[in-house]
Amino acid sequence: MLKILYAFCFLILSAFLFACSSEKSNEGTNLKQKLTLNENDLPGILKRGKLVVLAENSATSYFIYKGKKLGFEYDLLKEFADELGVVIEVKLVNNLTEMHERLNAGEGDIIACNYTVTMDRKDDIDFTDPILQTPQVLIQRKESDPKLMKQNPLITSTLQLARKKIFVWEGSSYFQRLMNLQQEIGDTIFINQTQSHEGVEELIEMVSNGQIDYTVVEKNVADINCRFYDNIDASLKISFDQKIAFGVNKKANILKSKFNEWLAKFKKNELYAFIQKKYFSQPEAINTPEFSNVKVRKGGVSQFDGIIQSEANKYNFEWQLLAAIIHQESNFNPNAQGFGGAYGLMQFMPGTGPQYNVYPSSPPAEQIAGGMKYINRLMKIWSKIPDIEQRYKFMLASYNAGPGHVIDAYKLAEKHGLNPKLWDNNVGDMVTNLGKKEFYTDEVVKSGAFRGQRTFNYVSSVIGKYKAYSGK
Repeated sequence: MLKILYAFCFLILSAFLFACSSEKSNEGTNLKQKLTLNENDLPGILKRGKLVVLAENSATSYFIYKGKKLGFEYDLLKEFADELGVVIEVKLVNNLTEMHERLNAGEGDIIACNYTVTMDRKDDIDFTDPILQTPQVLIQRKESDPKLMKQNPLITSTLQLARKKIFVWEGSSYFQRLMNLQQEIGDTIFINQTQSHEGVEELIEMVSNGQIDYTVVEKNVADINCRFYDNIDASLKISFDQKIAFGVNKKANILKSKFNEWLAKFKKNELYAFIQKKYFSQPEAINTPEFSNVKVRKGGVSQFDGIIQSEANKYNFEWQLLAAIIHQESNFNPNAQGFGGAYGLMQFMPGTGPQYNVYPSSPPAEQIAGGMKYINRLMKIWSKIPDIEQRYKFMLASYNAGPGHVIDAYKLAEKHGLNPKLWDNNVGDMVTNLGKKEFYTDEVVKSGAFRGQRTFNYVSSVIGKYKAYSGK
């Protein structure tokens, strides 16, 4: 009887200990889950010393230009990361439909893709306070021929969108807005939803090229892209101002609160106004006529010919080509300002100029000397190109776009069976393809998307000026 009693007590004690052990195990599991969920909140970010950004490769969010990381949203988050005392890491997301999934899976801390705040999106993720507010606008093509313009006048009212075919990204806020607009105008709009391989900026390029007639983007996106495509119009608003914000995990409350507190103060800072102007305000246009209109002045090309010739001779470089570059970059204006904060005769970027002792206040002689040093560096990068005129074209493309994008085009040419040592009809063609998602998402491409048509045109224009100056 006593043995049975002992056995019974042992079973009860074992059951109790097992229950306690299970509870502690569950508590440990729950604690581990909580820690995992909070890794992307502010304490986890500070602990790892890194803010991970899930970004779209676009002119508003993040891109590489002349070798420098740029983008309105990137610049803001870089300032925020500096405030936190952490570094910033960008993970490009080529399929925007994966943004929420990757954020909630902990692959990043914050979404930066010029994201419009909508009720549907707030079901999945949270948003910071707006970084800006902007309406959606219609992108349409301007005809250069007055007769064609008369035959195809610009749309000036949303009522005129009836029966028009408009291409927008699948599942986007643009699609939702056009669906609502149909009800407002009481007529059908033919809305073509594109797949994820065609981004917003690619659709803008397709309008410019005449492949499609209309698309819709936010006005801030249009403001940047109007610099790249002078034949598009973005004057028709099709919505009220909408909030653009960063996306954060719903459990990242401390990060959201800290960012909102920082943003409220930063918006009062002059640096915020400078960043906005840097991307969304048109700089004074630089007049760079086509080579057919170039006039060679008696005795030279510009008032800086002596300096140009002296600096070119130091590197055994043709001074007429250096003059052509300066003409294209600044129209010989030492105070010229350009996209992304570029400045001076040679249009150095703020992060590059100081490496060659060139600053916005530098006199023309120092600007030209620094520019020639940079050109010489680019010529060395492409020393494997045997033909000198072809090498000039690779150098010019690198000067305009940064060598990273041209190296990407070089590798794409190799991969697609083209001659990587020829610009004409080979690497030049691949540069123009860097704006297409199927190309810039290729594994050999390291510098991301790039609107290469302008670089292609830049090379042609500078070579034309050079030949006019040198009489070739």
